[in-house]
Amino acid sequence: MAGQRPKTARTIAMIVLRGFDPKKTYAGPILNKLLGQTEQKQRATDLVFSTIRNTRAIDMVIAKLADCPVQRIPAKLLGIIRAAAYELIYSPQTGEYAVVNEAVENAKKIAGKKQTGFVNAVLRQLTRHIKNRQIPLSDADVKRTLPQTLLAGCEFDVDILPEPEAAPTDYYSKAFSLERWLIADWLTEFGTERTRQICFGSNRRPSIYLRPNTLKTTTEDLAKKLRQADIDSEILPDESMLRVKSPRAVTKLPGFAEGLFTVQDLTASNAVRLLRPQKHWRILDLCAAPGAKTTQLAELTGDMATIIATDIDKTRLKQVQENLARLGINGVSAVAYEKLEKVAAEIGPFDAVLLDVPCSNTGVLAKRPELRYRINPSAIAKLTKIQGELLGQAVTMIKPSGKICYSTCSIQKKENSELAKQFMQKNRRLKLESELLTLPSAEGFDHDGGYAAVIGCK
Repeated sequence: MAGQRPKTARTIAMIVLRGFDPKKTYAGPILNKLLGQTEQKQRATDLVFSTIRNTRAIDMVIAKLADCPVQRIPAKLLGIIRAAAYELIYSPQTGEYAVVNEAVENAKKIAGKKQTGFVNAVLRQLTRHIKNRQIPLSDADVKRTLPQTLLAGCEFDVDILPEPEAAPTDYYSKAFSLERWLIADWLTEFGTERTRQICFGSNRRPSIYLRPNTLKTTTEDLAKKLRQADIDSEILPDESMLRVKSPRAVTKLPGFAEGLFTVQDLTASNAVRLLRPQKHWRILDLCAAPGAKTTQLAELTGDMATIIATDIDKTRLKQVQENLARLGINGVSAVAYEKLEKVAAEIGPFDAVLLDVPCSNTGVLAKRPELRYRINPSAIAKLTKIQGELLGQAVTMIKPSGKICYSTCSIQKKENSELAKQFMQKNRRLKLESELLTLPSAEGFDHDGGYAAVIGCK
């Protein structure tokens, strides 16, 4: 930024979201190239991803209240309008005038007077229909209120949503920008209240959790190191991890370069703990990248287990190697996938195979917001085929007394308990030792959703 005036978070968001199509592009790589141009990195990141999470609800409001379907809005203006609408609806702490004014100023940079006036008119029309930018959900008219948090929402002066009790699928789909078929699946599987929990969990701003590298430090010592740098954190009740309460780039946190921690969601950490790896084991991590679970295996075994980590993606396997080096882990060997058969023949069979399979990611929609616009039933059908094949590969690589730890970032039954059950029916020497399904949640220590099962030999 030397010699240049830093860009604001709203300007960065405008650039990222200009013509952005969540079905075709991921915002992260675009955003990362621009963050060096702003001093408001965290705010820009939140604005981009929060707008994407809520795009369908925003578009619905624009169409209904400004009488302007998004298909009629020029692509170069749509990102500006969406980001500003997000702040007006979901960020009541921001000044209404400032939001509209900066959107108009950004429009002036890329459009003519007429188009700039159009942006102003659309946003002014939205503000006229907002009755209360933040109202307790318990006091709000549910058909006129878009939920912001578990407790509050933005209330309009006209109906924008269907009645949730009469049309729950339509209500949750429109209110949380989620596919109708996905909501229908969740309602059938989990019921209304848990579906509501999933929706809030899928639209939350995810917290950052650090898993201390127990080979080098403790949770308390890591928290102390953060405090010394004026970074507030909160230790979990079981003391296994801590939540960072002061936003900061992860690589800039004290202890990152020294390998004192790994960023990992609470739910993601469950799979390895469910496996309960032992120091004398030989373990294969078959889909290891980027290595959070691989390094967790090493830490829980005191870096004394023999661990092989591989991944079909060579580029992502390099991330595993980088994480191993940063954390100072010596007991893990990163092996190219094409060399796995040879290495497995020399080292195996294994006491355990960790199998964190490719999946629909329906448990991590808060962190991967574009996926809500991409996933579909046919894609899940293709994924379950791959998941079954990987389980078949894993079972050939364990000892007669060995275990498979199967895990996903999905909450879909077809990818989880149903698939595990079908696999064991085909492999009668196997049994289910334990399983855990965790649903996304915005409450307390917020977390993603996911599934883990330990499958052992009879």
